Amino acid sequence: MNDTKQRLLDGALTALREHGVTGVSARTIGAAAGVNQALVFYHYKSVDELLGAACLAATRERVTAYADRFAAVGSLRELLQVGLDLHASELAGGNVSVLAQMLAAAQTGERLATPTAAALQLWTDEIEIVLNRLLTGSPVAEVADIPGLSRAVSAAFVGLELFEGVDPAGARQALAALDQLAVLVEVVDELGPIARRALRSKVKSHLKVREPSGPQ
Repeated sequence: MNDTKQRLLDGALTALREHGVTGVSARTIGAAAGVNQALVFYHYKSVDELLGAACLAATRERVTAYADRFAAVGSLRELLQVGLDLHASELAGGNVSVLAQMLAAAQTGERLATPTAAALQLWTDEIEIVLNRLLTGSPVAEVADIPGLSRAVSAAFVGLELFEGVDPAGARQALAALDQLAVLVEVVDELGPIARRALRSKVKSHLKVREPSGPQ
């Protein structure tokens, strides 16, 4: 990537943090990047396309930076701790504000919805890899839809990042509840073989009861 395009990507994120999505324009991005605003349209079709590219590039960089931490996770509680550390660094770097702005704008703008969803998927993919590794052989895997659970975890942390801004105590309570859930899963995994077989049998019987019946 050439220097000008990188400056535009960085400038778009800076403008987003300083002005909010409604105040971002080719002019504010150009000023933040230290380049002529016309270069926004030379390298990208629109301001929205540049914002989407900036969000995706920044997220890919953050995911890469945390790849080793994710790979070293050995339990759900460790995964939660990585999430807490990530949250703290993202908050300090102003990235929570960027995410909030992109999510808000994406509700009504398809051009921003697609890259924002792609950026969130990068985190979800990492979480899914960890969960697949941690839950392999666990009775929990009998009932857990791992891809769906990965999305739920990703969505939970996004929501908590935004929630903390208006209710810090509530966000801490929610994180504590997630920690308790992780402890419960660990306890289940530490059961002896007889108890694990009984649990699997119980889980399967409940799943059969919940399965929708066919056409009458």
